[in-house]
Amino acid sequence: MCCQPLALWTVGYYQAPDRKVAMSSQGYAFADVADVRERLRETGYLADEAIATTVFLADRLGKPLLVEGPAGVGKTELAKALTSAVGAELIRLQCYEGLDEARALYEWNYKKQLLRIQAAGAAPEAAPGPEGVAGGAPAGAGTWQQTHDDIFSEEFLLSRPLLTAIRRDEPTVLLIDETDKADVEVEGLLLEVLSDFQVTIPELGTVKATRRPFVILTSNATRELSEALKRRCLYLNLDYPSAAREKEIVLSRVPELPEKMAESLVRIVRALRAMELKKAPSIAETIDWGQTVLALGFDTMDDAAVTSTLGVVLKHASDQARAISQLKLGAN
Repeated sequence: MCCQPLALWTVGYYQAPDRKVAMSSQGYAFADVADVRERLRETGYLADEAIATTVFLADRLGKPLLVEGPAGVGKTELAKALTSAVGAELIRLQCYEGLDEARALYEWNYKKQLLRIQAAGAAPEAAPGPEGVAGGAPAGAGTWQQTHDDIFSEEFLLSRPLLTAIRRDEPTVLLIDETDKADVEVEGLLLEVLSDFQVTIPELGTVKATRRPFVILTSNATRELSEALKRRCLYLNLDYPSAAREKEIVLSRVPELPEKMAESLVRIVRALRAMELKKAPSIAETIDWGQTVLALGFDTMDDAAVTSTLGVVLKHASDQARAISQLKLGAN
């Protein structure tokens, strides 16, 4: 699979405007399941009872939440909404084939270390004693030990998403996105980190979380995750919502859209998802379609309107051709 290391991870701040989030005396983010639903709704995420209950339990039990389902059902959006609901910072680890510990946890800035070593080597050494020793140590030994201690200090440490999330004292949501795309070996690293929320750096010692992040792992189920990883998580399966729920979502994000238009869009999208497509339309794309027809001023989803805007929800030419054929667009 193709990957872009520069887009490996991002730190973004998501918080509802003018929202003051109160934590309970026990440090829990939510008072009850109803509180989860209400606060997620305020961020624009409409959670059903199963989602709200699982999020509540993950908060109360302090366990990672594994959210599995097809692409486009709102797994990543749940993490963003949760971040906003609790007034936290989002730390995201984007998984891909070839991801390793250096990119997920930490690594040393080797180029900077090399420059520091070269600078230390260019500095004049202390004058040796009469037998070529200084302070009882071989000449240059003290200088090298100082350099070694220097280059393996905080200044040269490149913190990656997992370590960054563990070291934060403020409320944090750690999103480990598309876990199934990473190699199986990465699961061993996740098991170690998520079991004790601590990391051992040989040169610096053990770093233990003073405030555990709320961890969400997502998976598109392209491969089975290990049973050991699943045992450490609460599990939530997300599928495409019902027609009524998806219409509610569209209208909440595009309130100016007439209800009948929203019904037509959702009906067509559900028909598209029933086809054998390379990529079924996501919920986000349904919302985009609603914004598109509103911007174009369409008042009905006739064949011409659907055909001219089909690229908003179908991004493959073969999928568009199949949809036009099976929906019989322009047949009359």
